[in-house]
Amino acid sequence: MELSREDVLHIAKLAKMSLEDDEIDQMRDKLSDILKNFEILQTIDTESVEPTSQPNELYNATKPDIVVPSLSHEDIMANAPHRDGDFFKIHAVMDED
Repeated sequence: MELSREDVLHIAKLAKMSLEDDEIDQMRDKLSDILKNFEILQTIDTESVEPTSQPNELYNATKPDIVVPSLSHEDIMANAPHRDGDFFKIHAVMDED
């Protein structure tokens, strides 16, 4: 299917795009090629092909949930460059107004 310049301008308007004259010709050629490829795909006999929504088998890539002991509070705070009691001390992130 060959698109006209008016078709391309209409599509550009729907996509809220502005195109220069040379871009209109480029897009007309590219979009026409895409439509030709779809026309070729429509000629393929798919009657014996079972419909599918996902061509690859899906699986969850998760690790088993294994409980392990965590670090103690003192071990965690040992590497803190600045402390305020049991808390990390950091520079203010937001101005107080």
